[in-house]
Amino acid sequence: MKLYKRTSRANIGSIDIFDIDRAMRIGVLALEGLFDTGLTTVLDALATANTLAQWMGIATPGFDVTVMGVRPQVRTALGLQVPVCDAADAPPPDWVIVPALGKIVAEQLLPALGRDDVLDALDVLRRWHGAGAHLAAACTGTFVLAESGLLDGCEATTTWWLSPLFRQRYPQICLDAHRLVVPSGAMVTAGAALSHLDLALWLIRNNSPELAALAAKYLVYDTRLSQSGYVISDHLAHSDPLVERFDRWVRERLDVTLTLDAIAESLGTSKRTLSRRLDAVVGKTPVEYIQDLRIERAVQLLKTSKHSVDQIAGQVGYSDGVTLRALLRRRLGKGIRELRPRE
Repeated sequence: MKLYKRTSRANIGSIDIFDIDRAMRIGVLALEGLFDTGLTTVLDALATANTLAQWMGIATPGFDVTVMGVRPQVRTALGLQVPVCDAADAPPPDWVIVPALGKIVAEQLLPALGRDDVLDALDVLRRWHGAGAHLAAACTGTFVLAESGLLDGCEATTTWWLSPLFRQRYPQICLDAHRLVVPSGAMVTAGAALSHLDLALWLIRNNSPELAALAAKYLVYDTRLSQSGYVISDHLAHSDPLVERFDRWVRERLDVTLTLDAIAESLGTSKRTLSRRLDAVVGKTPVEYIQDLRIERAVQLLKTSKHSVDQIAGQVGYSDGVTLRALLRRRLGKGIRELRPRE
């Protein structure tokens, strides 16, 4: 089933490996039980880009999107039937997108990765990649891409709450769970849930930056560069008993100066062991983790209290508001006015 085809032959800048005189061929690989919003977000974003390009006269070949499957019938996580073309007989597209599976907890996701249809999909992905296709995935779809082995040695991101599992299962992949979109060679991965839109806009931007900017405005989309502002540190900490105790100990003392020596001694462990376990679970050093907790607390206070910035800085362990302002801007890309609710 071909969707949203446009064949304008205007000459524009594009990804240099593709023929700019034809539409970018994108295959969306739909697996049983895929995340409904992930699939529709990708399709709607690309369809919107094609429509806007024609309507506004933007010179771009556009996108030729085909939904593909490894089984004749595919249903979403909510039970909707998805019409698909047979991926086994399809020529390799320019890009393959793997939307998320509708499995948001490890106990559901891991068995799904061993299903026969997923294993068949991995063979298809390897074949397409070997023939020159670029691969993209978002949210739990990144686990499918990682299972193929094609992400080995690459940088990647994934849905933030499953990052400890991702690190444990795929140690050969360099995970950066803070970023929303991570390009790496012939691969690109995106973070949690609605990051499917970030992924789609990234692909559109590589075809036409002007079109991506316009599509973002019509989709009422604000630029987001990081998942950090959405991460619940306490959720990640529960993945490991030592990290959980570290998290609780630090949270109770965010307003004082903390040293790694004192923390390790109080927890009955060594600095090396603590650092190693934190890196394995959350991919951060103790200092980075403490900084994230302080940012999290500061944002909460900014949104729920009338305290001054200097007062909040003191409550999260910083000597003055200037330091806190700079840190929030650097880590979240937002200033105090953007974080405080408008009255």
